[in-house]
Amino acid sequence: QNEQISDLEIELPLLERPAAATDLIPPGACKSLNSSVIYANNEVSLEEVDIYGFDYDYTLAQYSNELNTLIYDTAKGFLIEHFKYPEEIAKYEYIPNFAVRGLHYDIQKGLLMKIDAFHYIEPGTVYRGLSPLSDEEVHYLYGGTFHVPLSQDSGFYGKGPKVKQFMDIFSIPEMTLLAVVNDFFFTNDIEYDPVHLFKDVSEAIGMVHLKGYMYKWIMQDLDKFILRKEETDAVLHRLVSQGKKLFLITNSPFSFVDKGMTHMVGKNWRDFFDVVIVQADKPHFFTDCIKPFRRLDNNGDLRWEKITSLDKGQIYKQGNLFDFLRLTGWRGSKVLYFGDHLYSDLADLMLRHGWRTAAIVPELEHETKIVSAHRYAVTLTWLQALTGLMERLQTHRDPDSKKVFLEWQKEREELRTAYRQQRNKGSFTVYTRMKLSPSFSEVCYIIA
Repeated sequence: QNEQISDLEIELPLLERPAAATDLIPPGACKSLNSSVIYANNEVSLEEVDIYGFDYDYTLAQYSNELNTLIYDTAKGFLIEHFKYPEEIAKYEYIPNFAVRGLHYDIQKGLLMKIDAFHYIEPGTVYRGLSPLSDEEVHYLYGGTFHVPLSQDSGFYGKGPKVKQFMDIFSIPEMTLLAVVNDFFFTNDIEYDPVHLFKDVSEAIGMVHLKGYMYKWIMQDLDKFILRKEETDAVLHRLVSQGKKLFLITNSPFSFVDKGMTHMVGKNWRDFFDVVIVQADKPHFFTDCIKPFRRLDNNGDLRWEKITSLDKGQIYKQGNLFDFLRLTGWRGSKVLYFGDHLYSDLADLMLRHGWRTAAIVPELEHETKIVSAHRYAVTLTWLQALTGLMERLQTHRDPDSKKVFLEWQKEREELRTAYRQQRNKGSFTVYTRMKLSPSFSEVCYIIA
């Protein structure tokens, strides 16, 4: 009963395994994931898709990690110069891969953490500053529970003021800066208000974007910051050659998009798109019906005419989705829209308007390699097999069976800890246990 399946047996094809292993290990438990494929949560016939829409930043244009360092350093400078934070904070350099998208931040406690689909804090994921907290301390801080009520969450579903979920790639340097400043105050025993800190860091990060620093950095060195431009060019050529209609909706200004698209595709990039909308003010673009479209002339200046159609070759600013649908007639499942933000880019489009949606998730490339590693597969497979053994043994109530059951229970807890540590090495694992309703799952590939 206490015999474990060896690594060698786990690697064997299912039919070559011993009979005892065959019905304990789920089929495909150790199947490797291909990091280069497209994953789908719902059946989609591309033959029925006639219109392809795209966001720009981190969708058509993929940026290198150097951008996060610049955002972090500049916002840190704003904290010191504009908000008068201690100059000692300047010594903290940017920490690549410290944070991942999807993390939650407790504004009042100054804690960064992972929260699962059931609003429970995942053990071993809570950080105060740059240091992890023990599960016992987390349990104490949250009143004897690991549960965070929905009413406290300020993410997609909740409107509470206490917990913030960071969902886009631009928020990674913000989370790192929050952790660094919290770490400085806490390790130096300086009393501070975490709520003020959160607000100041948010404003400092916002100043980087509002003052146009990011746009300036990228336009000054396109080769350094823009990745995979040949692949973007190939995708657009392929779609247009197959007679598909394309549109672009982005929050970025036209001058920035024009320079980036010219770099990736060529000066005639606008010929690919039937509709181009800049400074759209997403997510409000998808939810309100107030702001009208305005056309830009060839110099980028606003025109005053009323917009009665969205014409190819023209550039439009602002607007709203309801006018977009009315003027184009593009509705339902014949539209497939690509974006990087699961909530503001994709959720409303799928839930309210029936568009197909596709999440651009570059982190999954690394994540699939983590979960396809041999050690990871062995740990997960034996964890599943051990659970099956425990389910069978729990009906036996004699002392020897109870003793073995307790041994297996301890071993399973150790395996879960090892599995969690291996899984958390992935850069995007938080999305495997994010707050998703069944109807929302189409917009995100869930790895585990």
